[in-house]
Amino acid sequence: MQVNATFAELDAAPLELRISRSSPGRYAIHDFAKNVYDVHAYDADGRELRLERPDAAGWNIPAHGDTVALKYKVYGDRVDGTYLAIDSSHAHINMPAVIVWARGFDDRPIALTIDAPVGLQWQIATQLHGDRDEFTAPNLQYLIDSPVEFGPLTVETFMVDSHTFRFAAHHTGTKIELQAFVKDVAAIVGQEEAIFGEFPSYEPGFYTFLADYLPYASIDGMEHRNSTVMTSPGSISNARIELLDTVAHEFFHSWNVERIRPRSLEPFDLDRTNASGELWLAEGFTQYYGPLAMQRAGLLNLGATVRTLTTVLNGAGVQAGSLVRSAEEISRMAVLTDRTDADPPGAVVEVMSYYQLGAAIALALDLSLRERSNGQLSLDDFMREMWRRYGKPGGSREGYVDHPYTIEDAQAALAAVSGDPAFARDFFARYIQGRQLADYQRLLLPAGLLVRPGPRSRMEVVPIETAGGSLTADQRRFRDNWLGAK
Repeated sequence: MQVNATFAELDAAPLELRISRSSPGRYAIHDFAKNVYDVHAYDADGRELRLERPDAAGWNIPAHGDTVALKYKVYGDRVDGTYLAIDSSHAHINMPAVIVWARGFDDRPIALTIDAPVGLQWQIATQLHGDRDEFTAPNLQYLIDSPVEFGPLTVETFMVDSHTFRFAAHHTGTKIELQAFVKDVAAIVGQEEAIFGEFPSYEPGFYTFLADYLPYASIDGMEHRNSTVMTSPGSISNARIELLDTVAHEFFHSWNVERIRPRSLEPFDLDRTNASGELWLAEGFTQYYGPLAMQRAGLLNLGATVRTLTTVLNGAGVQAGSLVRSAEEISRMAVLTDRTDADPPGAVVEVMSYYQLGAAIALALDLSLRERSNGQLSLDDFMREMWRRYGKPGGSREGYVDHPYTIEDAQAALAAVSGDPAFARDFFARYIQGRQLADYQRLLLPAGLLVRPGPRSRMEVVPIETAGGSLTADQRRFRDNWLGAK
């Protein structure tokens, strides 16, 4: 990709240019500078300016006028939620891998023109403001957070409660297959709205799903403020449930993490890692709600749901009974583990996943609230309270969050929802800041689900009726309220 950038209205200070070393939604370092080459800078009269290279991720221009024109190329061959891919069929653009920006100009608005290769009539889908090939971003944070899919797209638009959603797909299937798939996407969108009680305000006026279901794509999903990137070598016809699971996870992020945002991630640091102790909530609770929304939408049956719960409990190490790191500590390890298979983390990947442990904590809290309140409260109420306090107030600058939360804030929200500060304090002390695991055998029994030893020293979740027992009326009511909530 050829990139031409103009920086105007400059003062006489050296211009410090950078390319990101991190990517919104990822938590580890990714050195995108390795794919940037043929870098040149010019003044307003076309004279080439001297570039200095202070480090691998930056260029300085010590002397210049009030305008600098920068030209460079970027190589990209990876279709995922982090990198760039350019070939004769499309351009799959994740901005951190492409954009060289100027330090100190974060709040300047940006105008962006995207040109197709000569002779190709490609279509663009993005959360950037604008249409056709002319777009804008209000600031650097929003630009870097705005992926672009550019190619022969099929776009399906649907409405849920007067909100517009676009599903832009580059895939190998048919239009009819995509239309049927998007009906299931709409069902998930509706169920997740019900959890929070309303949609966020999507600043462009719509939310965009960007899907690359191509044989050469990597499996990935990446959330953004008003869009998400989803990539997979699977197709709608042969990997439907897996693809919908990614949809459910990433769309839930439009509330949880994009707007209900930990203070440790706001604003996102493009030069270094953002170590966050709240990923058990930002990612783990999202991991819990994705399959739950699919179950409530009728896209998963009970058998699939108990298999998911089995995976969660084993991923959280329930058979061991205790943890070597707390959920808060495991969350902070993401700066070492959240890498792609193009840039593997090494042996440290064996550290427990904040996704699975966070999902297990969400399960424990959901069942505990239901049990304590005789079904009057649930984790849905906690998420609505987090939305009311920290997500819905929004931001005074597009792309920023004005009320990010701390772990203490999350505990206070649980105290308010449960009406019991002692319960909230104890839950956080045991399962989030401590290293205990909840008693899932006891918590799942009111729903008529058993936790028992399974093959290969693992635990498994099974319906009581599968194990030869009878489901009571109370257990059926509990299960229906949990898995079939509207």
